[in-house]
Amino acid sequence: MVKEVWDMPLPRTILVATDFSEQADDALEYAVEMAARLDATIHLVHSTPLPPISLPEMGMTYTASMMETMKSGAMTRLDAYATKYRDRVSMAPVRIELGDPRDVIDRVAEDIGADLIVMGTHGRRGVKRLLLGSVAEAVVRTAPCPVLTVRPKAETKAT
Repeated sequence: MVKEVWDMPLPRTILVATDFSEQADDALEYAVEMAARLDATIHLVHSTPLPPISLPEMGMTYTASMMETMKSGAMTRLDAYATKYRDRVSMAPVRIELGDPRDVIDRVAEDIGADLIVMGTHGRRGVKRLLLGSVAEAVVRTAPCPVLTVRPKAETKAT
């Protein structure tokens, strides 16, 4: 038997994935408004993809200190988000995870028992979408809980 939507519990644990883009900022704002109304907790996560250690053809080598600098910069930004919204909504400790964002988001959602994942979508189409793929699309297909994607504000107004 299919449950009616209104019989389902409201989300209390909301995972928000960010890549620090404008679209991700819009999704975070949306999630904060929702969480405030539902008395839910926001869990904010950023995934830093593991780069190849060396790209000699580009004259580039990643060092441990470069990775630490990237993680430190991301943590500073996540902490700023948490500070900005902490007076409006319950914020869990922020998380930075290394790995493919699609896998990280699913794994963290499982770890925290997320009731909902909220994330932005870049609204790519055509060749860009084909070449770059869609993290949001992959998460929608594989997530352990419902996923709410927030379209870019300009795209939402245009329709």
